[in-house]
Amino acid sequence: MNSQYEECIKACLECLEACNNCFTACLKEEHIGMMRDCIKLDRECADICSFAITAMQTESRHIKEICTLCALICRSCAEECAKHDHEHCQECAEACRKCAEACEKMAG
Repeated sequence: MNSQYEECIKACLECLEACNNCFTACLKEEHIGMMRDCIKLDRECADICSFAITAMQTESRHIKEICTLCALICRSCAEECAKHDHEHCQECAEACRKCAEACEKMAG
């Protein structure tokens, strides 16, 4: 694997895990209706992180565009998760912010 992608792939993996954890935990919350946007963005963010990881591992010619989109979705997810006091949401928001920064750096 190209070492220039290592930091960004690591951030995407951590974000993917945090989003999956948040998604699963949100489904168990008592007031699930309030978590709807969080759950939806967790899924979307996990999907784009997975796609970004694959793009970097295969050295796609569209890495910059994919990472730009990944950063945008990560920022949206971080913003939504930060609204909720649950520990899983706060951890997810932090992972999303770190991933967005790494992807923005990758996109140059």
